[in-house]
Amino acid sequence: MSAPSPPAISAAWTEPERIRVLVLILTLNESENLPTLLAGIEAALPAADILVIDDDSPDGTGERAAQVAEQNPRLSVQIRRDQRGLGSALRQGIAYAIEHDYDFLLNLDADLSHDPADLPRLLAAAQAAATPPIDVVIGSRYVAEGGIEGWPLRRRLMSRLVNRFATTILRLPIRDCSGSLRCYRIARLRQVELEGLRSGGYAMIEELLLRLRAEGATMVEIPITFVDRRQGESKLTSREAVRSAWQLVRMAWR
Repeated sequence: MSAPSPPAISAAWTEPERIRVLVLILTLNESENLPTLLAGIEAALPAADILVIDDDSPDGTGERAAQVAEQNPRLSVQIRRDQRGLGSALRQGIAYAIEHDYDFLLNLDADLSHDPADLPRLLAAAQAAATPPIDVVIGSRYVAEGGIEGWPLRRRLMSRLVNRFATTILRLPIRDCSGSLRCYRIARLRQVELEGLRSGGYAMIEELLLRLRAEGATMVEIPITFVDRRQGESKLTSREAVRSAWQLVRMAWR
């Protein structure tokens, strides 16, 4: 499958005052990584707002974020006491972005696997002159110049196979459908019925693309380097991986 070519973009993105940008971070036990991540986002996009949605982390990630928010008016924090899961947290973040009339929503992992310095590149691609406008920009590991650092060969091959399987059965015009480093145009997200999104875990990352595609969204990928986490533990357990794979098959069947 050949992925669409990204538009020509500049290395930096200038932030017009009329453009409102929200960076979404979904957290669970990322207290060690959070300060570095927040500092990186603020350095990359000083005019953007940040929303942290924390699943009541036992290590105090949510409380630590709330303390930072007391000194930073651009940072908002929501701690979910009775909910769990990436899927519902992502829906909650999208709903917040729509309700508060942002123009673009950026999402990245909280474990420093994604470089915040890449965020302006995603925004620049979303703002590039194109007809029709670009609705989703994906930071891709599997296009030219993209890559992964810190994974053993077996894990890299497995990830490629899973992505190839998912993009094929879901008929998505991209190569990397399981990474969460993305920029979404809010005007297009408004067309997605959030309550109709059914995935509760990592499969939400693919389901959102599937629903956006059904609404006519245009998608491009730009290369990024994914770096394996250096602190903390991955939330993608074997059980969650199997659950997500089954949800992908059900989505394809529907």
